[in-house]
Amino acid sequence: MKVDALFKGQAFGSVAQRLQSMGMNINALRTNATLRKDEWVHFDTAVVQAAQLRLRGVADLLSRGLTYNISNGLGTTVLEYEDMSDFEDAQVSMDAITRGRKDRVEFDLNYLPLPIIHHDFSINARVLAASRTLGRPLDTTQAELAARKVAEKLESMLFTGLSTFTYGGGSLYGYIDFPHTNAVNLAKSWSAAGTTAAEILTDVFNMKQASINARHYGPFVLYVPTGYEVTLDHDYDTTRGNTIRQRILALEGIDDVKVADFLTADNVLLVEMNSETVRMVNGLKVTTVEWESEGGMMHHYKVMAIMVPQLRADQYDRCGITLLA
Repeated sequence: MKVDALFKGQAFGSVAQRLQSMGMNINALRTNATLRKDEWVHFDTAVVQAAQLRLRGVADLLSRGLTYNISNGLGTTVLEYEDMSDFEDAQVSMDAITRGRKDRVEFDLNYLPLPIIHHDFSINARVLAASRTLGRPLDTTQAELAARKVAEKLESMLFTGLSTFTYGGGSLYGYIDFPHTNAVNLAKSWSAAGTTAAEILTDVFNMKQASINARHYGPFVLYVPTGYEVTLDHDYDTTRGNTIRQRILALEGIDDVKVADFLTADNVLLVEMNSETVRMVNGLKVTTVEWESEGGMMHHYKVMAIMVPQLRADQYDRCGITLLA
């Protein structure tokens, strides 16, 4: 590219050119020039299968429609959003003549970074040619591993957060490090010897009450760490034959109890499944893109996504996320 083209605001490099020419549409990097249509399908199938393995928490948000879609995720680096104050209580009088305070809602502007979560792999041109000559399907191991790493990062961001990542005046928070999370103290580990089913249920009662006190009433999903999975399968009441898990699910408003592998030991979460509490900002679903180097002898691929959890609280720090720790 000529130097003067750079100063005219034109894109630099073939990848940037293709993106800019299509308005940052990701399909600009998904041509069939190298991979044939059935080969893209083969890769995309592997990517989807791998991504679903570790997206338990993210999948809960997507399945419930707790999403906010951005039409041009690659061209948007920060999401601006507002929270709102409340009015005072209404007045009570016999004639409605008494002047009340003229309330005015206040809005605060907040920012959420929209980074790209990605992992790369590459295929030698000779390997690609050999697979076609011999009629063998492409080995999707690298695609699966790359997708798994992206999926695990998305799950990790949702549960533990990535508050050290800051951009545009905002940070990436997860359930555990969100500064407005309702905190409930854990008396002792659920998996510790001597912990009773009744004590576990009391902890869940306290979590639910903390959420109600914050004016968040459900529906809830209770997330427990991997170390508690077997504990919840123990009998709650041997006379009735039900487990601790079943007893918790009998509580009003708790829709599900799930194991979250990315929860650290002895941390339990009660999350209200409501867009006022949490939603997944989706600028780009998990996608594979392609480019070449070394005169076309090396084909590079990037599994990428722009998916960021947005945790929400009002101006009074009321939140629908409760952490037992």
